[in-house]
Amino acid sequence: MSKPATLGVIGAGAWGTALAQMLASDGRDVLLWAFEAEVVAAINTDHRNPLYLPSAALAPTIRATGDLAEFAAIDTVLVVTPAQVLGRVLTGLTTAPRDLVLCSKGIEAGTGRMMFDVASEAAPGSAIAVLSGPTFAHEVAAGLPTAVTLACNDGVAQWERLAPALARPTFRPYYSDDVVGAEIGGAVKNVLAIACGVVDGLGLGQNARAALITRGFAEMARFGAAYGATFDTIAGLCGLGDLVLTCSSTSSRNFSLGKALGEGMSAAEALADKRTVAEGAHTAPVLAQLAAERGIDMPITKAVADLLAGTPARDVVQTLLVRPLKAEWEAGA
Repeated sequence: MSKPATLGVIGAGAWGTALAQMLASDGRDVLLWAFEAEVVAAINTDHRNPLYLPSAALAPTIRATGDLAEFAAIDTVLVVTPAQVLGRVLTGLTTAPRDLVLCSKGIEAGTGRMMFDVASEAAPGSAIAVLSGPTFAHEVAAGLPTAVTLACNDGVAQWERLAPALARPTFRPYYSDDVVGAEIGGAVKNVLAIACGVVDGLGLGQNARAALITRGFAEMARFGAAYGATFDTIAGLCGLGDLVLTCSSTSSRNFSLGKALGEGMSAAEALADKRTVAEGAHTAPVLAQLAAERGIDMPITKAVADLLAGTPARDVVQTLLVRPLKAEWEAGA
């Protein structure tokens, strides 16, 4: 019996390392690209990633590299770099893989492009899919049950290739062909998680958090509809599911950022000297701009963008609380 084909993961942060660990859980070989030489050395020597996922003892079938040329022979590559460098990293591939699975969540600052558009330009020969959903890295690495959306731009044929390669007993992908919706859910929830962290940091209570999650979901649904996403996708694992998870725990980097801002720290202080990236901080300004250009009312998103630009947390909360009273699902409510 032939050995299963090697899978590749580009990006050895906490999420990329966790995905590599999950993929290697059945004994499969996994190649993991890391930017930092010390991460490559630690994974290959000690089977640990002390910088980004110190809690996990990594499978011996994970091999790390700093050379993207080694991915030339790999058919399926998961991309887990920070959203703002995804295009630059992908241009370093010498050969486009057959299937490129995007696991980064965000919108490119400066261009307003979703990750699908960035990857399509950087790797035009690949069939692109989006993997997104409620996933804390440390739980996936520990083998705890997880379900995600796997949105395939190439439709059912791509799903039939990818699902057997990615599914594991405790990692369950669900099929979608709505790549736009999957991307929007993952990008918008990061911004809303910052807002929920602010609620926690200011001590505004559980009622306020529940209200913000619900009204934030309405913003996500409006933005998704404007870009052609289906409501079913936004209400699924990659939208509502991910929103609930990241708006409820300090394990979320974006929630932790918002909590720090709510407690009085400046955005510059909260974002300084962090190895891990809170993507919502990059996404909020461009998301607010895109919403304004299209006439999509997203007051919570705008509040987060204003907060990151220096408006005090209590001021942005007060702005939200004095908005006109409207029907719950009225456009602009």
